[in-house]
This record gives sequence, structure tokens and C-alpha cells, in this order.
Amino acid sequence: MELKEKVRIVMDFPKQGISFKDITTLLKDPEAYVYTVDSLVNFCREKRADVIVGPEARGFVLGAPVAYALKIGFVPVRKPGKLPAETVRYEYELEYGTDSLEIHKDAIQPGQRVVVVDDLLATGGTALAAVKLVEKLGGIVVGVVFVMELTYLNGRKTLEGYDVYSVIEYDD
Repeated sequence: MELKEKVRIVMDFPKQGISFKDITTLLKDPEAYVYTVDSLVNFCREKRADVIVGPEARGFVLGAPVAYALKIGFVPVRKPGKLPAETVRYEYELEYGTDSLEIHKDAIQPGQRVVVVDDLLATGGTALAAVKLVEKLGGIVVGVVFVMELTYLNGRKTLEGYDVYSVIEYDD
């Protein structure tokens, strides 16, 4: 299936010069959505994942059905203050400033095999934050998977040392 045809390109969003890749058109197409989730499931199955971790919000939309298909658990990673129980936090650098993500302190058990699932690999900052949270709790990150990868932003370099898989790659 040619998934790139299912992704809407929005020029000059969110600012001038940006070519935004919008996956909402892929998600609403039943065949494309199933194909995409199945591709992620196959990778995660090969990695023998015990649990799927997904950063908000599109990581939920993709990670939860992957976990369901594999009959394993799903763990959300959220912005600070969104999770109700005790959390651990990871702060990371942005181009201008910092951001942070949190995970429940009891979400991952030491030694669990974890795959992080998200929609987009750009610079890799969000994915690396999720990876570091999993590792902080003793989990073993066996893969980091994405629907789309913007290869020209070199996000794989940020995730060097981890097994990275993307269903669609954009070179420009």
C-alpha cells in the first residue's frame, strides 16, 4: 500500500516554509489505518514487547491498538500534571527552551521489554524523553517505532543505539 498518498501535505503550517505531514487523513482511511497499525504490530511482535509506551496524544491513537493486537499493556506518557498518581519526569531541550514528560512511577517493571510507539520522528526529542523515562524505571527499550520519519531532521541520530523503525520516510 502506498501510504504517502494517504497523508495530507499542508504547506506553510504551522508557519511559513513548513510542509506539514497530516496523518489524520491516513487515520480516517480504514485500510490505511489497519495497514499502518499492523506494520507497527509486526515490528513489536518481533521484538517480543511486554508493554507499549505511547507519548500523548498521537502515541495513544497508535500505541493502544498495537498493545491491544498483541494482548499486552499500554502505558501513556504525558505532559506534566496530567497523570493522577506518583510520576517520574524527564526534562529535555527544545530549540528554544525545555519541555518535559512524565510517566507513572509504577508503570514499567524492571526488565520489561518496551517499545515506544509514536506518529512522527522529527528531531527525536520527544521519543528520547519517553525512552529515558522507561529506562529510569528499569525497562528495556527494544524498539522505537513511528508512522512517519522526516529523515532530513536526523532524528535517528538522537536515538542512536536504539532499534528505530518507521513505516513511511520523507526525505524532504
